Amino acid sequence: MCITGMDRFADIRSTGSYIFNFVDGKARLLQAERSALSLGVSGAAAAPSAVHRGNRHRHCSREFPSALWEPAGLPLAAKMMPTPVILLKEGTDTSQGVPQLVSNINACQVIAEAVRTTLGPRGMDKLIVDNRGKATISNDGATILKLLDVVHPAAKTLVDIARSQDAEVGDGTTSVTLLAAEFLKQLKAYVEEGLHPQTIIRAFRIATQLAVKKIKEIAVTIKKDDKQEQRQLLEKCAATALNSKLIAGQKDFFSKMVVDAVMMLDDLLQLKMIGMKKVQGGALEDSQLVAGVAFKKTFSYAGFEMQPKRYENPKIALLNIELELKAEKDNAEVRVNNVEDYQAIVDAEWNILYDKLEKIYKSGAKVVLSKLPIGDVATQYFADRDLFCAGRVQEEDLKRTMMACGGSIQTSVGSLTDDVLGQCELFEEVQVGGERYNFFKGCPKAKTCTIILRGGAEQFMEETERSLHDAIMIVRRAIKNDSIVAGGGAIEMELSKYLRDYSRTIPGKQQLLIGAYAKALEVIPRQLCDNAGFDATNILNKLRAKHAQGGMWYGVDVNNEDIADNFQACVWEPAIVRINALTAASEAACLILSVDETIKNPRSSVDAPPVPAGRALLLLPFYNIVIMKVQHFRTR
Repeated sequence: MCITGMDRFADIRSTGSYIFNFVDGKARLLQAERSALSLGVSGAAAAPSAVHRGNRHRHCSREFPSALWEPAGLPLAAKMMPTPVILLKEGTDTSQGVPQLVSNINACQVIAEAVRTTLGPRGMDKLIVDNRGKATISNDGATILKLLDVVHPAAKTLVDIARSQDAEVGDGTTSVTLLAAEFLKQLKAYVEEGLHPQTIIRAFRIATQLAVKKIKEIAVTIKKDDKQEQRQLLEKCAATALNSKLIAGQKDFFSKMVVDAVMMLDDLLQLKMIGMKKVQGGALEDSQLVAGVAFKKTFSYAGFEMQPKRYENPKIALLNIELELKAEKDNAEVRVNNVEDYQAIVDAEWNILYDKLEKIYKSGAKVVLSKLPIGDVATQYFADRDLFCAGRVQEEDLKRTMMACGGSIQTSVGSLTDDVLGQCELFEEVQVGGERYNFFKGCPKAKTCTIILRGGAEQFMEETERSLHDAIMIVRRAIKNDSIVAGGGAIEMELSKYLRDYSRTIPGKQQLLIGAYAKALEVIPRQLCDNAGFDATNILNKLRAKHAQGGMWYGVDVNNEDIADNFQACVWEPAIVRINALTAASEAACLILSVDETIKNPRSSVDAPPVPAGRALLLLPFYNIVIMKVQHFRTR
């Protein structure tokens, strides 16, 4: 915005209440004490005319006293110089209106295309290589989107909802991304035609409320009284979650293991009480579930093999103490006059270490675990007294042992009483493949378990771990929220039919928008058919006809290229998964539609070299500053 000399005339003539005065080259807006009439402006001229309102840069035909606006001592060029008002930094990119909204919708379509083919039991996997060369094979939507490193601001919304779905319920990350993108795709035509986004948002929120209400009405409740029936249902839910994973061939084996693992926990069902360890070699069926804590044998010194490897009802000391002789500091200096003084210093150092070891031994602990190293002297000391020790234990394993066996992690050995020592029924060291593992079984304080995975390639075991994590989350949700629905596109087709029927009962624009919402829900069964190589149009026509006849749970049968009652086929999933997916997808679509302007700030360093993706972006500005300072000092 610029204020010119003509603007000053127009403001005086139109309002008569403000004048502009230039002092020291800066524009000031001063309130005039005199009215337009006192300036000699007639009533006709004082009224704002269309000429001065419409075109503010035309010259005024009436002259005003120069003393009102001319500052003394300034040349005429300075008096007439425009004063710009700069709001945004130079280089800032701004876009607004319908074109930028359509651009955001198109960006979300690209995100959906990246994960579209991974949906369902016949979905494909993605091989992603990061900038460090690490390869990841996965068909989990949240994992893929997290590794893609998306930079588009609107498309990041879909990445966020996929992560929230993974954190909240564990499964359905691909579905929520596809639903959000399909919602936006169906609405693109209405946006281009000029329909107001708030009208669309209002209709979509109504449709989401109706869909969630319908899911709660038709969901089947689990009978918790019958433990056997509940277990079978949980196994079916876990098998459905694993059906679309890389380990679908072993879903029966792993679904039972997952249910056993969750049933071992207490009522809180804490996810961190289930540990997962990977051991290369062997087959997938060699994986085992340990009822307790298990972690890999740590680095050990000479004398470790002399220690016992099995105890019954041992006391466990959990320490954060370094039990070895510390090396001298580089800048330390001790001056002695005779050999006796030097020997006294050495003896004092040894006595400090032996004093610690003796206090641990007298505490009655049979198993000593420490986060810090346990040296060779301490290892031999414990071996001579039939104690087991392990140093450099990972903090996660140490805390899980503390939560399961009781006690607390000590930073000194001065107060090793029974109340700070843990206890378990059995401790033993077991050979698993090419590794040795320490097992703590029969933990009294909290129920915990550890899954030891076997397999060939490292990427395969990592994907197995992610798959089991999703299945564990699903089983936990099925226990906490005791209602299930049929999968395989059955619930989406039923909701689509329900909303389409409802839209015909209401007038106005909402009829079209809720109809678009209903059509978008069909993307799930359609994509299941496309990924399996079926004729999606034929399968969807059959599903629409079956649901119109009352076949509520009919969905896609990927095994026979047809439709089937997926509830009878035991393709079940918790209702909370679908509710969360619909809610998150609808909110993401509404959020993107509500954005009417995008402002991108320029980079802070314009002349800086291009920065590779990753964390280097944060480190480079500091690096440049350091180099500049060094060069500055060198030139002085």
